[in-house]
Amino acid sequence: MTFSISLIIIIITCVISYMALQNYDQLDKLSLQPYMVSRYNQYYRFVTSGFVHADYQHLLFNMLTLWFFGRFIEDVFTSLFQNKLVYVAYYILGIIVANIPSYIKNRNNSNYSSLGASGAISAIVFTAILVNPWASIYLFFALKLPAVIYGVLFLAISAYLSRKGGGNINHDAHLWGALFGIVFPLIFHPQLGTDFIYMLTHRSQFAG
Repeated sequence: MTFSISLIIIIITCVISYMALQNYDQLDKLSLQPYMVSRYNQYYRFVTSGFVHADYQHLLFNMLTLWFFGRFIEDVFTSLFQNKLVYVAYYILGIIVANIPSYIKNRNNSNYSSLGASGAISAIVFTAILVNPWASIYLFFALKLPAVIYGVLFLAISAYLSRKGGGNINHDAHLWGALFGIVFPLIFHPQLGTDFIYMLTHRSQFAG
């Protein structure tokens, strides 16, 4: 019997996020605060920030995305790497890598704080797009879009929200997570890049 690592991550994230939303002191301790990392070496925040969320809507969006895309990427990684633990490392690294630019930019800003699994979720979405750019995605369960078009919209919305500012959701992490989601599998399996270009230029063979 197989088990879903994505489901385990979802359960862990929901439990931690729920507990943190009931105790804002705990939420504060787990969020990414570059100043606290720089000043007090609280490096654990690079990881823990990916398991807490600003509100239940934020949590629901990220976990639904993880559920729909994560299981597919699990199967892809199991095939490519023959080891499910690579998927776990990839997810954690997605959180960390996506947080690094925010840390560098805000390490002297004691007022900056961000949280959410956006980096890892974005990585998963863009790895899925790399593997199958013409797969069908239903936006809001109604609007059918090719995965590659969804990816463009995803980044455009993230860029808009990042420029708009406000809140403590790290929208910049979407961009860096997306880049990680593309680069990570290409480092180990460069052929994926050639396959991606072929699929883009031969849409009729792959469009869903």
